[in-house]
This record gives sequence, structure tokens and C-alpha cells, in this order.
Amino acid sequence: MTSIETYHTSAIAKLKNASLFIQDAFIDGHWVSNGDKFDVYEEPSTATVLGQVVSCSLEDFRKAIKSASLAQPRFFERTTAAGRGALLRKWHDLIIANKEDLAIILCLENGKTVSEALGEVTYAASFISWFAEEATRSYGVTIPSSSPNTSLMTIHEPVGVCGIITPWNFPAAMITRKIAPALAAGCSVVIKPPSETPFSCLALAKLAVEAGLPPATIQVCPTKDRQAATELAINPLVKKISFTGSTAVGKMLAKLSAETLKKVSLELGGNAPFIVFNDADIDLAVEGAMFCKFRCSGQTCVCANRFYVQSGVVKTFTQKLVLKVNALHMGAGLDTATTQGPLVNKAAVDKVQAHIADATSKGAKVEAGGSGHGSCGYFHQPTVLSGVSQDMQVAKEETFGPLAAIIVFEEEQDAIRLANDTEFGLAGYFYSKDVSRVMRVAQRMQVGMVGVNTGKISAAEAPFGGIKESGYGKEGSLYGLREYQTTKSITIGNLDTSA
Repeated sequence: MTSIETYHTSAIAKLKNASLFIQDAFIDGHWVSNGDKFDVYEEPSTATVLGQVVSCSLEDFRKAIKSASLAQPRFFERTTAAGRGALLRKWHDLIIANKEDLAIILCLENGKTVSEALGEVTYAASFISWFAEEATRSYGVTIPSSSPNTSLMTIHEPVGVCGIITPWNFPAAMITRKIAPALAAGCSVVIKPPSETPFSCLALAKLAVEAGLPPATIQVCPTKDRQAATELAINPLVKKISFTGSTAVGKMLAKLSAETLKKVSLELGGNAPFIVFNDADIDLAVEGAMFCKFRCSGQTCVCANRFYVQSGVVKTFTQKLVLKVNALHMGAGLDTATTQGPLVNKAAVDKVQAHIADATSKGAKVEAGGSGHGSCGYFHQPTVLSGVSQDMQVAKEETFGPLAAIIVFEEEQDAIRLANDTEFGLAGYFYSKDVSRVMRVAQRMQVGMVGVNTGKISAAEAPFGGIKESGYGKEGSLYGLREYQTTKSITIGNLDTSA
């Protein structure tokens, strides 16, 4: 056994709470270990199997959905908003108490660094804390009626059973950002976690039940069977789908869900622009670029993908960015010296390489990195390209890897036009000290989220979601709860006003 494999095996053995490493499904309030299983590999720096997880069948999904459907009305009727908030706070506290173990599990299945994993666990817990408070703020309104002796009011009710489908790149935070508001609203959930990284979801579900949430309100169905997973979109007992992933799969789920007119939230692909104007604080811009490009090895949906830098500062920005990129250290996520982990699979590495090859064949220059690294694992050097143009693949497609492509522009209107020249509209970033420009550009960028002089735009209190082919619906914030509710109008007529 290699030293890195020994290290990972030792890490699992040293979990303070070994019961958090679970390889079963969770259906109808029970851990299910029978049936087919699939291999889950250790972080992509090795080729060893971390564990074997139950692969749920179509019948498993149908059983989970039926169980959740029976549990949901009981959950809503037997708890108050304050009571659901209290349960969520207990869950939050258990996550924080176990955050080191959860971070180790996340590192091992995903490959991100220890510091990133700890940060994600805390970030995941913040959604639970936020929606614990939002549960009691599901305000209805009274509306002046146009009819005499009539009162009109609205109330918010849970939509029902929610199908939750999450990606591998944030295996903890993408779970809590969806199911915390669902539970706060009084819904039950059936979760299909990513097959690459199911262990974080299973551990979180265990802690949720320990916190006192009714077991049947949370069902976890790992699977490699895509046909079984589509039951979430077509089963009439499921009233809402929340999906984070590719635009192609999102469109497919939306079509399937239309047959039963489900409520749908989609957080899909991105191609985020990152604009640096001549009047920007360059050091601040470089700091933001490092965070929102190379975090999680460039594998986040809000990663900067296209760097538009005004001609007056492009040389300085590029030089400073290259210095920072060259200082990154690739390695296994659990190695505390690592600042850049592996990519998820060989296809991810190949895509980065294809974008670099296409760009350099058309005149782009490699300023840093440029190649894969080593024979073990799916690593790719953090890379900076200069001389990139809008006709190159890297400007048209989301790379989803550690590649920063720099495109020079001259005027503000050019930057806005180029930034908006995409079918996606998830996130965008720009740097400027001009207050008028800040307001003007922020309003003209065709995205759902804008970061101005910062690369950090994600928080529990901030609405998260895109426009165009990046999807619809909001997660987090005061809007997140509404995604899991219906609004009911109540009209009370013929009120006796003579008494």
C-alpha cells in the first residue's frame, strides 16, 4: 500500500465518531444495506476504493417517496414553525460539534483541501442556522378587499415532498442549502446524493435524525441507476424538484417534471466573467481572482471563467496573478501543505487540456502551468493564459478547472458586451473604484449574482441563483424558503359588521 493510501485509511480509522462514515441508504426511517452496491473512490489523488455504497433501485425510490409522502403532513401538522426551527438549531449544533470528522470525510471523497473542507462544513451549517430562524418568519399578509364585509389574507404552506439532486463539488453545502429551507417550511425530502461523493450527505442525514427530525422526513437514496433517479421527476407524489448540476440534465429534469407540473428550482452551468478596469485596486483584484478561480481547483459553478482586463492594467494584473498561481501547491486534500487538490476525474483534466490546446493553437500564450501533473490522480497545474480571444473554446465553454484565461479590452462598453456574450447568466465579477461605474456595470451585467470588488458572493443570507440558461429559482436568503412553499389565498365574506 502506498503512503498516501495508508494516510487515507488511517484518517477514516481515526474519526472521533466512526458512525458518521455510512455506506447504507436511508429509507423509511431505516438504514438499508442490502441490494446492489457501487464503489466510491478516495479523493481523486488515488485510485483506491474508499467504500461501497448501496445503489438504490427504482423500487427503493418509490418506497422512499411513498414514505416521505406519508410523513410530510404529519411533520407539518405536529410541529410549529418555532418547533421546526428548534430542531434545525439542534442539527446545526451537531454538525459544528462533528465538523472535523465531517471535513475528513469530505476531503476523502472529494479531494478538496482540509481548509476548504472545514470551510464548507461551516458554510453548510450556516444554511441550517439561517433557515432555523427563517422558519418563524413565514409571514402571510392581509389585503384590503374590494368587496364589502370581506377580509382577504394569505398564508404559506409546504409544497410537499421535495426531490433533491445535488452535485459532487460541494457535497455538504449543496445538501443543506436545499433541505434546510424544505424542512423549515414543513416539507419532507428524498435526496439523491452524487455517486462520486455520497458520504457527506449520509453523515449529515444521520446527524439530522439524532437532532430529533422525524426519520421519514429525510430519505437518502444513493444510486448509479439514472433511470431510478428520474423517478423523482416523474412520480406524482413528488411536488418539487431542486437540482444543481449541468444545464443539459436540468433541461431534461424540467421536461420530465412538466408532466406532473412540479415546482422546479434549477441551479445550472455558468461561464462567469471577471472584469478588471483600469481604475481597479489590482492587488484586491488578484486576491479575488485567486479565490473565485482556483478555489476547489476551479470546480465551482460560480468560478470566474473569462478574465476581461483593461489594456492599461493587463500587464500588471497578469504578472501579479502569475506569481500567486506559481505559489500554489498541488497534493492530496488531507495534506495540510496542499493548496490545490485534484480534479474530479480524467474527463475534467482532459477538458482543461483541450481548452489550453485550442487557445494556444490560436495564439494564446501560457504564462503559468499548462499541463497535467504526475502519474497518480487527476491533477492539473493551475494555469494562466494571456492573449485569449472571444473565439476560443475557453471563452465560450465553462472549463470547470484551474484555468484563468485573460482577454484584453479597451472600453467599458466592450467589457459589458463581451461579458454578456454567453447563454449563461449565473455569476459575474468586476473591480473598479468608480462609484458611478460600479452601479452602471452591476445593473448591465446579465447575471443573477454580481460580485463588486470581491470574489466572495455566496452566503446563507444572500440569494443564490442565475438567469438565462443558468437556471431559475433562488437558494438561501429570505427568498429560499418560498421555493418550498405555496401561497394560499383565504377570502372570508359576508362578515356581520352590524354587531
